[in-house]
Amino acid sequence: MTSQDGFLLSFIKYGENDAVLYCFTEEEGFQTYFLKGIYSKKNKKKAFLLPLNKLNFSVSSGKNTGIQTVSRFEMIEANDAYTDIKANTVIFFVADFLNQILRNEHKNPAIFGAIEEFVHELNQQNYRSHLIFLIKILKIQGVAPLLGDGNYLDPETGTFSDLGTHHFFDSENCMLWKLILSAQNPYEIKIPQALRKNFLDSLLVYYHYHITDFKTPNSLEIIQQVFE
Repeated sequence: MTSQDGFLLSFIKYGENDAVLYCFTEEEGFQTYFLKGIYSKKNKKKAFLLPLNKLNFSVSSGKNTGIQTVSRFEMIEANDAYTDIKANTVIFFVADFLNQILRNEHKNPAIFGAIEEFVHELNQQNYRSHLIFLIKILKIQGVAPLLGDGNYLDPETGTFSDLGTHHFFDSENCMLWKLILSAQNPYEIKIPQALRKNFLDSLLVYYHYHITDFKTPNSLEIIQQVFE
């Protein structure tokens, strides 16, 4: 039996009362857990199953499947974001995003810490925090753009040059990329509301080029509608 702290990324119902959880843990990185009885009528902890909730799991290895089984779990920190429709939308989008790109990620304290920081920012009603966070993940994974003298970012090569190569990477967007990449405290950078949609589109283009098998999250349309 081991104890692990982790952020819930997604889950699926299994049978009548059980669930399979996908989490990013502090101790082991991405993990899949089997949780028995969570949907039974008497179980009040089903309310804990919200994306990016920080939970503590007591787990044991499955004898036949190899999937770890949760014997008990508790909420570590209550997440205020779920009472705010904008923050709630951002939480679901980022969880959807991380559930895809962290599938093969082992223990990574930098990523775990970045998720903690992002959740804190969002709870402070920083509605641009997901845009900053996605660049921070690129930096941690070593695929962020290289800063240069040019005014335009080439998303394919990850370098700045004097000529634009993609319509999402105009001079305003590329200036924001530079500011965030070079800032000591990027969450303090203001991203005008009018630029956020195109900036998010540029992030997705960059991820398509640099993250293997990346697919646009299904929740993209929802987050764009909420912030229009």
